[in-house]
Amino acid sequence: MEEQEITTTSPEPNAQDKIQAEKVQKSIWIIIGIGIVVLSLLIASFIFLASAPTTAVEKLRDIFIIFMALESFVVGVALVILMVQLAILTNLIQNEVKPILDSTQQTANTLQGTAKFLSDNLTEPVIKLNEYIAVLKEIGSIMSFRKKK
Repeated sequence: MEEQEITTTSPEPNAQDKIQAEKVQKSIWIIIGIGIVVLSLLIASFIFLASAPTTAVEKLRDIFIIFMALESFVVGVALVILMVQLAILTNLIQNEVKPILDSTQQTANTLQGTAKFLSDNLTEPVIKLNEYIAVLKEIGSIMSFRKKK
């Protein structure tokens, strides 16, 4: 039988993975900082518009516009976070799960070969031997002059 090389992945992340994780964390903090600045500007503009001397309908319209801008900002941040998480998941699948699946496939192939080898070299000869013994017993019972009850 051929010997197969077993590959394992180390649980410790290498330096490149650490650098990539630090870049992702840095970009997330930058996005959060930008979000806080934009939110502060929206709140300041809301206070400014609410204090301006206008009619009630205009104030309501301005407040509605501000809330819609805030909602679109929140949705945008959620989409950015979703894209970052998707990138991390893709990286995890490529670098962690795929090697495990490859190793599992190799193990399954080895087991299949072992089962075929045992079937060919052990099981079939034993079955044939049992067949021959059964045939010899039957021939012996036919040849004997004993009476069956």
